[in-house]
Formats: sequence, structure tokens, C-alpha cells
Amino acid sequence: MESTLLSLAHGFAVALAPANAWYAFLGCLVGTLVGVLPGIGPLAGISILLPVTFGLNATQAIIMLAGIYYGSQYGGSTTSILMRIPGEASSVMTCIDGYAMAKKGRAGAALCIAAVGSWIGGTFGVLVLTVVAPPLATIALRFGPPEYTALLILGLIFLAYMSSSSLIRTLLMACLGLLLGMIGIDNMTGHFRYSFDLAELGDGIGIVPVAVGLFGLGEILSTPSAGAVKDIISPRLRDLLPTRKEWSQAVMPITRGTLLGFIIGIIPGSAHIISSFLSYAVERRVSKHPEEFGKGAVAGVAGPETANNAASTGAFVPLLALGIPTSPITAVLIGALMIHGVSVGPTLVNEHPDVFWGFVASMYVGNLMLLVLNLPLVGLFVTVLRIPYAYLYPLIIMFCIIGVYVVNNSIVDVWIMLIMGAVGYALRKFDFDPAPLVLGLVISPILEQSLRQSLIMSNGNYLIFFSRPISLGLMMISIGLLVLAAYAFMLKRADWRTKLAEVEAGETET
Repeated sequence: MESTLLSLAHGFAVALAPANAWYAFLGCLVGTLVGVLPGIGPLAGISILLPVTFGLNATQAIIMLAGIYYGSQYGGSTTSILMRIPGEASSVMTCIDGYAMAKKGRAGAALCIAAVGSWIGGTFGVLVLTVVAPPLATIALRFGPPEYTALLILGLIFLAYMSSSSLIRTLLMACLGLLLGMIGIDNMTGHFRYSFDLAELGDGIGIVPVAVGLFGLGEILSTPSAGAVKDIISPRLRDLLPTRKEWSQAVMPITRGTLLGFIIGIIPGSAHIISSFLSYAVERRVSKHPEEFGKGAVAGVAGPETANNAASTGAFVPLLALGIPTSPITAVLIGALMIHGVSVGPTLVNEHPDVFWGFVASMYVGNLMLLVLNLPLVGLFVTVLRIPYAYLYPLIIMFCIIGVYVVNNSIVDVWIMLIMGAVGYALRKFDFDPAPLVLGLVISPILEQSLRQSLIMSNGNYLIFFSRPISLGLMMISIGLLVLAAYAFMLKRADWRTKLAEVEAGETET
């Protein structure tokens, strides 16, 4: 524990350096704006701004990108409460009671409770991250290639299992990402693979053009701009403080949301979205006055807003300790560190202490910055919402193209981004989630290397994954999840057949 505190003190020295503190502030400010603007979202925001970080060192880059991530969780509540438009997906539940409170003249109180709850959830998550991540990384150092392969496979299957779309569709997208990740020079043999005689593809398809195309350009193409801005309820600064009764109604939902959000955040999947929905359901279930939900219940704002920020922080535990991306956002963050020459995984704590502890400490600082930013600057964010999307979207597209090009001064990257933008638009139209594709692309080199190393160790015998206790346990969990998904599919199909038979029987009687 003493060594952890000393390391954290070193992290604060790194995070509070003027340059690093500035990028933390910038990330929080931009993240809040990303959350405020409907249709952008944290994933698109991080992807679009990823090229900006290439002039920074690894510590500054991860601090800024993480600030954008958890800043967007804060910003999403602003439009949900003032306009009933979720700035991003995890703020959907806040719309229900937040906007109802605003119509009652309590918009300021709703914003204050959301900001304080988010700060408590985020800070608690960082405290647990500080304690849990280093020992977890120490345990993970004992993992060999078979264990790491099994862990990555489990991560992919768990993500697919928790996905809102079907398991098969999600796994198809992940496999497509894995295939794209194989383009370029084979690390073991030095041969060019699937490069179509383009020298620019020797290093493979970059995470930047793919992420910017799928989530930046694709999101903009698929988001309708007409009617995006509704009437805005502008709170007065003197009305920001909640009453004593409202604070008392928020205490237990904030506590439950903090614990629930962090636990869910560790699980692979869109944790911040799942946690807000689950928190709302829990608060409604335990409430003595469930009839108030939907009409301006304080718990309907405090619980989900706290849970989504706690979940966002919890997602960094497997990222920093194991190098496992539990969501597309953390996958993009891993890609950013890899671009800066930092290998993410159990060795991160020892090999790059400035990056690890500076990042952890910056989250304490960033959460405090967000608390200070979100309340006084509500008027500014409301003004940003009035910018016509006819002007805003072309500027974002131009920024995407310039940002991707300057990374490698490669027109091939721009074409990849444009193609991926069209692919992202098409996938959304056919109800495919493009997020697992990026996840597969990021982990493809790691998974391929650990798989091939495992097979070299066993002379090509795949049973090596079932002959070692840890890898066997991980593989059995993966198989169990696939069986559960198949069982759920069969039950759903049987239920559908029963309903069809009932309809046919009714038509026959008629």
C-alpha cells in the first residue's frame, strides 16, 4: 500500500505539470462539448480527435483522450435535461426525469445533482482503480501466450454476448476486424499479406483512418441534422443549488449508482450504457414512490448519471491492468498508446510508470475540473447547441480528412477513411454494430502473435489451451457463454413458432 501511495504521488507530480494539466483541461472541455452535441458521442469524438494527439507524448495523449471520454459522460446530461435530447447513448435515461424536472423549473437542480453524482461516481472509480489495477497487473504477468490468447477470445465473446445486437452479427463484425488486422507485413516471416501491392499498407491498416471513418464520418452521415435542436430550457445560475429535500433524495441513488456502475464497468461491453439503464430500473424498483418516475424524480437523474461515470472509470481496470479493451472506446485508447510506442498490458505499470500513474492521477484532477466546468459554463454549452448543423457538420468532415492525412501524409489513409465512412453508414442502415470491427482490428496483432506462440510451444497442438488451468478456465467460460446464447436463441425461436401456430390456428377458425 505504501508503494502504491508513493507511485500515486509521482503520478500527481506528472499530472499537475502545467503541460499535462492543460491537456487534461482541454480533454474535459472538448469531451463536455462532444457530450452536449447530439449525434456525435464519445467514440466519434475520440476517433475524430485522435490525429491531434500525434504531436504529443504518450502521457499527454492518453490524458487528453481519457478526458474526452469521461467528459462526454458529463456533457450528455446537459442536453438530456434542457432539451430532452441525449447528447450520447448513456444519457438516454436522464431525459425522462431530467427534462421533467426542467419543466417544473428545477433544471438547475437537475444539472447540479447530475454533475455532483457524476463526480462522486468517477472519483470512486479512480480510487478503486488505484488500488486494484497494480496487483491485478502483477498477477497477469504470470500469464503465458495460451492464457493471453484465451483471455482475448473471452473478451471478444463476452463483448458479443453483452451486445445489444445479435451474437452472430457482433462476432461477424469482430472477425472482419481481425481479418483487416492481418493486412501488412507478417511479424514472424516478414512476408507482405493482402497489401494489394500498396507500400503504404506494409504497416497494416491504421486504427486512425478506420476509427475516424466508421465513427466520425459514418456517424455524421447517418445522423439527421433537421430538427436536431428543440426549445432549450435555460436555467438561471442562482437556481443551480438543489434544496435539502432534493439532496436527501439523491444520496442513496448516488451511492447505489456508484457501486453498480463500477462493477458493470469492468465487464466487457457498452458498460456506461448498460449501467445507466440498470441503475434507473433499480431506483424505480426500490423507490417508495415509483409513480413519481417519469414526472421529475430526483433518483431518476442521480442514479443513472452516477452509474455511467463510475462505469466509464471501471472500464479502465482491464485496460490498464491486462491490456484488454472492454469496449470500442478503450480499444481506440489502446490503439493511441500503441501508436505512441507504448505496449499496453501487465508490463505497463513497470515499463511506463509515468504513463500509468500520470494517467490515473489525471483522472482525479479531471473529475474535479469537470465539476467546476459543468455548472458555470452551462450557458456556453447551450449557445453551442444553437449552431446550425448545416455549418457544423461540414467543418467536422473537413477536420476528419485533414487530421487523417497529416498523420502519415498518406492519401491512402484518406481513402481508407472515406471507404470506412461509407461502410459505417451502410452497417448502421442494416442494423450492424460497427464497434466490434474496431475492437477486432486493435487486438488482431496481439491475438495472432499469442496464438502462434502458443502453437509453437505445443508443436501445433490446439489442446494446449485446455491443458493449462487458467487458459482452460477462460476457454470454458467462453464456451459456456456461446451455449447460453444458443439456448436463448432456441427459446426465442420456439416462442416465435408457438405464436405463429396460434395465429394460424386463429385464422383457420375464422
